[in-house]
Amino acid sequence: MTIRMRLSLWYAAVLTVSLLVIGGGTYRELAERHRRLRSDELSKIAINETGELLFQVGVPAVLLGAVGGWWLTRRALAPVTALTQAAERINERNLGETIPRTGNGDELDRLAEVLNAMTARLNDSFNRVREFTLHASHELKTPLAVLRGQTETALCDEPLSTAQHELFASQLEELRRLTRIVDNLTLLAKADAGLVQLAFAPVRFDELVRDIFADAEILAEPSGIRVELTACDDATVNGDAHRLRQLLLNLTDNAVKYNAPQGSISMSLRRVGDHAEFTLANTGPSIPPEVLPKVFDRFFRGDPAHSQAIEGCGLGLSIAQWIVSAHKGTINIESVPMKQTTVTVRLPLEQAAPSNA
Repeated sequence: MTIRMRLSLWYAAVLTVSLLVIGGGTYRELAERHRRLRSDELSKIAINETGELLFQVGVPAVLLGAVGGWWLTRRALAPVTALTQAAERINERNLGETIPRTGNGDELDRLAEVLNAMTARLNDSFNRVREFTLHASHELKTPLAVLRGQTETALCDEPLSTAQHELFASQLEELRRLTRIVDNLTLLAKADAGLVQLAFAPVRFDELVRDIFADAEILAEPSGIRVELTACDDATVNGDAHRLRQLLLNLTDNAVKYNAPQGSISMSLRRVGDHAEFTLANTGPSIPPEVLPKVFDRFFRGDPAHSQAIEGCGLGLSIAQWIVSAHKGTINIESVPMKQTTVTVRLPLEQAAPSNA
C-alpha cells in the first residue's frame, strides 16, 4: 500500500471518529434539553434528531473531508513521487544529471540535495576509475609492443635449443594475450567515456552473418565441432559494420571455446517484426541460473576450474553488450542444463526512406 493511500485511510478514519464524537455530544445535548419529557419520548426525539443531523451534515462532511484529504495528501506527496522517478532514472551513465529540487527548504528539498551530492561523488569516482583504466592501458601498450617485438626477433633470428624455443614461444603467446586484454580494456574505457565514434551506415547484416559462419567453420574444425546456419533472412540494419562484425566474432569465438568436443553450433538470422534477430546456440557446458546475470560483467568467466583451461580474459561479452547497446538493440543469454546455451541479439532494422510521389 502506498503512503498516499495509507494517509488517506488514516485521515478518513480520523474524520469518522470525529463524527462519532460529534454525534455523541449532540445526543447528550439533545437529551439534556428534553430532560423534562418522558424517557421514551426523549429517546425517540434524541435519536431522530441525532440521526437526521448525522445524515444531513455528517455524511457530506466525511465525504468532503476524505476527498479533500486525498487531494491534500496527493499534493503533499507529489515531490516524493517526482524524487522517486528522478532517482530511478539515475545509472552509471548519467550520474552527472541532478535531481530537481523544490527550493522551499523542506525535508524533501534537503533529501534531493543529499542525493545530488552523493551522485556527484559517485560520478567523480567513476570518472577516476575510467581515467585510470584508460591511461594505464595506454601506457602499457608501448612496453608490451617492445617485449613482443624482441621475443619475435629472438624466435626468428637466434639459434635456440628446443627448450629455449618453447620458452620464448610461451612468452610470446602470453604477451599476445596480455596485449588483447589491454586493447579490450582501452576500448571499454573509451566507450565508458563516450570517446568511441561509431560510423553508422546501412549494413547488410545477413552478409556479415554469412561471413561469420564461414569463419566459425574454420575456428571449429580443430575441435571437430559442427557448425550450421539454419536461416539467414535478408536484413539491413543501421550500424557500424566493423563493430557489428566484432560483435558476431566475439559471440562465435565464445561458442567455439566453450563447447564440447565433437559438439555443434547453430546460428540463424531472422526478421522478426521491425527487428533482425540473430541466435547462436552451442552444446557446451550449461550456465547455472545464478551465474547468468553476471555473464556480462567484466572479467567474469563463470566456473574458475573450467575457465582456466580456456584462453580468454572475460571481456568479450562486455564488449558485445556495449556494441549491442550502442546500436539500440538487446542481447540475452539462455542456458538449458545438459542441452545448449543460446545467445539472442535483436537489432532494429533499417527503416526504408519514404518515396516521394
